[in-house]
Amino acid sequence: MPHSQSRWFSPERHADRRPFLLARNRVLAAMRAWFAARDFIEVDCGALQVSPGNEAHLHGFATDLIQPDGSAERRYLHTSPEFACKKLLAAGETRIFNLGHVYRNRERTLTHSPEFTMLEWYRVREDYEVIIEDTLALVRLAAETACTQQFQWRGREAAPLAEAEWLTVNDAFIRYAGVDLLSTLDAEGNADRDKLAGLSPVRIAADDTWSDIFSRILAEEVEANLGNGRITVLYEYPSVEAALARTSSRDPRVAERFELYACGVELANGFGELTDPEEQRRRFEAEMDVKERIYGERYPVDGDLLEALALMPPASGVALGFDRLVMLAAGATRIDQVLWTPVS
Repeated sequence: MPHSQSRWFSPERHADRRPFLLARNRVLAAMRAWFAARDFIEVDCGALQVSPGNEAHLHGFATDLIQPDGSAERRYLHTSPEFACKKLLAAGETRIFNLGHVYRNRERTLTHSPEFTMLEWYRVREDYEVIIEDTLALVRLAAETACTQQFQWRGREAAPLAEAEWLTVNDAFIRYAGVDLLSTLDAEGNADRDKLAGLSPVRIAADDTWSDIFSRILAEEVEANLGNGRITVLYEYPSVEAALARTSSRDPRVAERFELYACGVELANGFGELTDPEEQRRRFEAEMDVKERIYGERYPVDGDLLEALALMPPASGVALGFDRLVMLAAGATRIDQVLWTPVS
């Protein structure tokens, strides 16, 4: 069997992957030490949940929980530990991080795996700008631990130790797609689908929503330009694209949501967290309406989460794709190279 087609557990292929895996372990240890030095508590959130998450385009793995009497209840493997972490914040924890496996169906590319490791952390009563600085610090830590000063990915480069570029979503759309997003939102943040359609530089379908058009422009015109030369912090997402984030006090058209990019690869997604349970329920239901329209299914809303949000103090949090960061820091070319036991 050619080496490129051999199983991940073949000795020859494992020997090729082993340097990346050892770099992964070094980065893992360095990050745990980083959090410990800042008085974070590591938590271990259970993967089996009532809802896998309520974002329209995320797909969970479903199973049945069989009770002793033989009755079955539907459960899902979580797509993120977010819901469980927020319940812990409601319970009184103030600085927590979770480093563990999450599960997303329909995802398999050079940078996607159905099972992967997510690093997620939260700070109570701290602004989301602090979480952004945390994220940048951890990217630098990964680079330093892996002894690299340059990330490379498919012909693109980014210097992780250089000062990051901060770019609003609107400015990115203007610069790379010629689209003024804010002009398609009213003063309350409501989206004008037809106006965005008229500005779109990409092909769209008659039944595409504002969010569909936004996502296509982002994917086809904007993302490849982010994180080139240095890390990009993409922030102030439109409120209609930030179902879990607080609306900005400065401008209700945008929300406290950011993403971090290196070499065109998304590494992290974070928020100033929404804590209004009724507004969160409304947003979840709207997301599930979209999911049902596109995919013909919907996930339940976790009522316990909504109850916890009513108790949860103001907080900021972020999820970072640990494997992707290790991949860039170690010089790997695909995510399977940095997973100890890749999904077959």
